[in-house]
Amino acid sequence: MPANGTETPVPDVPRGLAGVVVTETALGDVRGREGFYHYRQYSAVELAQTRDFEDVWHLMFEGELPDSAARAAFTARTAALRRLPDDVRDVLPAVARLCARSGPLAGLRTALSLFGASAGLSPLYDIDPERRREDALAVCAVVPTLLTALYRLGHGLEPVEPREDLPYAANYLYMLTGTEPEPERARAVEQYLISTIDHGFNASTFAARVIASTGADLAAALVGGIGAFSGPLHGGAPSRALDTLDAIGTPDRIDPWIRERVLAGDRIMGFGHAVYRTEDPRSRMLRGIAEKFGGPRVDFAVQVEAGVEAVLAELKPGRELHTNVEFYAGVVMELCGLPREMFTPTFAAARVVGWSANVLEQAADTKIIRPAARYTGPPPPQPVPAAG
Repeated sequence: MPANGTETPVPDVPRGLAGVVVTETALGDVRGREGFYHYRQYSAVELAQTRDFEDVWHLMFEGELPDSAARAAFTARTAALRRLPDDVRDVLPAVARLCARSGPLAGLRTALSLFGASAGLSPLYDIDPERRREDALAVCAVVPTLLTALYRLGHGLEPVEPREDLPYAANYLYMLTGTEPEPERARAVEQYLISTIDHGFNASTFAARVIASTGADLAAALVGGIGAFSGPLHGGAPSRALDTLDAIGTPDRIDPWIRERVLAGDRIMGFGHAVYRTEDPRSRMLRGIAEKFGGPRVDFAVQVEAGVEAVLAELKPGRELHTNVEFYAGVVMELCGLPREMFTPTFAAARVVGWSANVLEQAADTKIIRPAARYTGPPPPQPVPAAG
């Protein structure tokens, strides 16, 4: 346990804080060796299969699943918060233009900051829990509106105003396309959104909680989460998984393409996960959703999955590498008509609820998250050279 320069003992921890417990949470956990994760006391996959998005949002914020009356009230309350303030709507064309190359997720960072300023969001420690909750509801409700407006403006289209009569997922697809979605597509996207609301103490959740621990306002914490989420090793991979299918192209190329990548030590996008040592339960569920749609794309994805596992079993025996959530998420979103540049933003439209729940939980603890680093540079103090 070396010192950090102040003679305070600094414990040795794994790189990247892997497996290090930094706080307690009642929101959920991931059990990677079992291939299981949960929101509060319920299986996340079972929730995705049996409940609506608003039910799970209520669970994360309120600690319990709603009855029919509570569901109706919560759904009406959040639907009424979807519209953007005029001052935010007026600046979105400029944001979309500046983010034309980087896309809607980059635009969301700016737009969400602007919304927070427009709404007058206060530092978390300056307001009571009820005010924090109301702010979180408002932010979560407008994120789909911001994302879809930025996408449409970036493509020369006018934003589509939200509808209060549509559920969260159906309204999201409606604002994106301008057409009310078919029920099976809306439900498929809803199940994907539910399955990605939260997933343990991942990088973006940790980033949001670190910022929240300083007492910053909710928008600041969520923008930090979005920044972490934008990296290709975190939320930025669903479209890259489809790129893998495109690169392979045809069934006869599956084996040689995969062998070449495995032997070269290249990363195969859509496969492998930092936590799971068995099949990602989200991938298993999404594969089932994709197979209900059927078609050549789904058949090919299943063939590629089998091909990767077969080649690994031969060339890397004992190495566990399965599809992660991004692989079949990309297939499902493509089948539901979402453009690739909206895959990761759609992921964020769900995860904002998990980030917000974590921020609310963190705000109840006024202890700042302040880890240490081990200095490895030249030994100080050394004489400062005279100016030349």
